[in-house]
Amino acid sequence: MERMGMVIGINPGKIDEYKALHAAVWPQVLATLAAANVRNYTIFLREPENLLFGYWEYHGSDFDADMRAVAADPETQRWWTFCGPCQVPLASRAPGEHWAMMQPVFHVD
Repeated sequence: MERMGMVIGINPGKIDEYKALHAAVWPQVLATLAAANVRNYTIFLREPENLLFGYWEYHGSDFDADMRAVAADPETQRWWTFCGPCQVPLASRAPGEHWAMMQPVFHVD
């Protein structure tokens, strides 16, 4: 299992919309994430900086392949058309990233 953290900005005028979307995530989107070995997925909001911090645990053996499967899912693609306009990707993110991945520096159980 690999713990993964990621960060992205959020448009302050879209925070309520983003919260409403995530209060009722579409079942197919959740099923696609589960099939891609993503567990314990949590998104936190930090205001007034308007940042979203995402955390999940990856339980698979081929992260890139699993993320390609997520990206290929038509319902997830449709979901992103609603979430994407709410988000403000960081200028410092790596090429090909939407959410900027973070490096773990500490963990305790």
